[in-house]
Amino acid sequence: QVQLVESGGGLVQAGGSLRLSCAASGSGFVFNAMVNTMGWYRQAPGKERELVAVVTTGGTTTYADSVKGRFTISRDNAKNTASLQMNSLKLEDTAVYYCVAQDRRGLARGWGQGTQVTVSS
Repeated sequence: QVQLVESGGGLVQAGGSLRLSCAASGSGFVFNAMVNTMGWYRQAPGKERELVAVVTTGGTTTYADSVKGRFTISRDNAKNTASLQMNSLKLEDTAVYYCVAQDRRGLARGWGQGTQVTVSS
């Protein structure tokens, strides 16, 4: 398992911005394989956890349609960190956001503790 520590999140008005960060602890060949992909999923009350955005070590990004053009994910491979810049936030972006590390097969190798993002009107 990969240990992930998240930071950021909070309360913001609609149209505002927030930035989430995630740091993975570890090193070595096995660790690097387990963090091939890093990113975020989110879960709103009463809903299933859903993909927000992920990025591979090679820089390939995947975004949910609902956040394209508003959210930007980035990664620092040397520091094993990933960041999610969220702009033009909407009420429907309110959720608990979880950082994830996935291996090359897409299997989750670690989850962050979750951070609350609340967008108010």
